[in-house]
Amino acid sequence: MNTELEQLRELESLLADRLYIQIEKWNLYLGNAGLAEALAIECQVHLKDGPTLAAQKALDAVQVEFGGGKSQLPLSRLISSSQIFDLEEILGPYCR
Repeated sequence: MNTELEQLRELESLLADRLYIQIEKWNLYLGNAGLAEALAIECQVHLKDGPTLAAQKALDAVQVEFGGGKSQLPLSRLISSSQIFDLEEILGPYCR
């Protein structure tokens, strides 16, 4: 397995278990929602931009479908500010 793919899987695992979508008082972890891989891919694409910008660009790029695909929202609209900060912290070591 190449280093880039290993890094992607490692990042996906971190995101799956630490970040969640917040709806009312309900938290759905990205791994359970099937969104961790898409977010990891988007983050990896933007790592050169630094952790803050990479997090924002990736969260804006990942679209979350509702109602069987009738509507979509960017992941950035469904994640709390503290979760965005957590994502930036996760991405920090990868941006160096």
